[in-house]
Amino acid sequence: MLKVLVPTFMLIPTVYCTALKQVWSVVFSYGFLIASFSFVWLKNTSETSWVHLSLYMAADPLSGPLLGLSCWLLPLLVLASKVHMGFESGGRQRIFLVILVFLQCFLILAFGATELLMFFIMFEATLIPTIALISRWGSQMERLNAGTYFLFYTLTSSLPLLVVLLFLQGSIGSLSLLTLSFTNISLTFTHGSMLLWFGCFLAFFVKMPLYGVHLWLPKAHVEASIAGSMVLAAVLLKLGGYGMMRVLMLAMPFSMGLGGPFIAIALWGLVMTGFICLRQTDLKALIAYSSVAHMGLVIASVLTQDVLGYSGALILMIAHGLSSSALFCLANTNYERVGSRTLILVRGAQLVLPLMGAWWFIVVLANLGLPPVLNLLGEFLIIIAVFNWSFYTILLTGLGIVITGGYSLYMFLLSQRGVLPSHVIMLEPTHTREHLLIMLHVFPLLLLVLKPGLVGAGF
Repeated sequence: MLKVLVPTFMLIPTVYCTALKQVWSVVFSYGFLIASFSFVWLKNTSETSWVHLSLYMAADPLSGPLLGLSCWLLPLLVLASKVHMGFESGGRQRIFLVILVFLQCFLILAFGATELLMFFIMFEATLIPTIALISRWGSQMERLNAGTYFLFYTLTSSLPLLVVLLFLQGSIGSLSLLTLSFTNISLTFTHGSMLLWFGCFLAFFVKMPLYGVHLWLPKAHVEASIAGSMVLAAVLLKLGGYGMMRVLMLAMPFSMGLGGPFIAIALWGLVMTGFICLRQTDLKALIAYSSVAHMGLVIASVLTQDVLGYSGALILMIAHGLSSSALFCLANTNYERVGSRTLILVRGAQLVLPLMGAWWFIVVLANLGLPPVLNLLGEFLIIIAVFNWSFYTILLTGLGIVITGGYSLYMFLLSQRGVLPSHVIMLEPTHTREHLLIMLHVFPLLLLVLKPGLVGAGF
């Protein structure tokens, strides 16, 4: 683990020792090199499922794919932000890159932690660089309000989790993930135990987010810079799903009785956010609400405690991380040229940017789960797991998937087809940087179809 963490941390002095003209290229190249080394975490060769074990960190089939996704994201963030940050002074550009590096270090420490308390500390530490990305480099004055929403939602929901973890540390003696599965934790159906269970999961429900506590997400996405939107959609939401899977070990039999209402809320949220997406006029808000819908599926599948549900949840988290991040990149290419995120003002873009229109088509089809993309496999396994839990869930999941197809095609047709608006004159042609950026999102999605077991066969 340190072979990836230490080189990532050493990017900080590299940022300040490199000339400003080369700093973006150097950080991108080194970040890409570090990401290529992180792929060893996808291959599990241990009988205990834990590999690269050190004193405080390790990787297993659950954390390995998410660690790889976190490392893969840093060079993409650098590539996407180069134009946006080109108008800033040299000192601010360096600070921005250092914040991205710190965020990746915190994510590696969070996903690689073998102690639940260390995971909690890193879970909260990711808040600091993310707040900076939203409230400092956002586009509108509303970014300060969005940062406040994000801060208070996260901190308020995390306090009960800290209390529960400290209580369990005192009663069990250890919160090490290596020994937790061998620990006898007896929870009975008392009001106190129910509060413990809810305190454990509240922070993860907000982070995912669950429908009903999701109001911070559209605000944060819409106001954040492109790097903030990408890292929120690709990795930070997945911290919630990862935490849910880990904490379920603490209360495995007890969760069967309490998970039902939250599965129902998550699936209802899938349908409701789909309808909200069909009425959206802001492109980034539409993509943000679609993330709430997809994460609702992940919450439902994890709470069923089915092996298929776990595999489907992990596969969908990886696939959604790549596809939603690509959608935000595509929305940003429109915004940089037109200066607006309103769908009706950016329509007809395929007429002047045909190759970018092709990327839009591929990514939108991936987002709605067209075969043979990885999203389809994740959603298919989740639907089976939730159907096994209750027959009636097929009504909500079926309706939700139809609506997902509807708003995905609505987003593509309204932004790419139609008559070009009269105010759009002399659009700047697409750059190689933008095509490379989208390609680095799409190719992993397509290549993982050949061997999906790399990201979902550890259960």
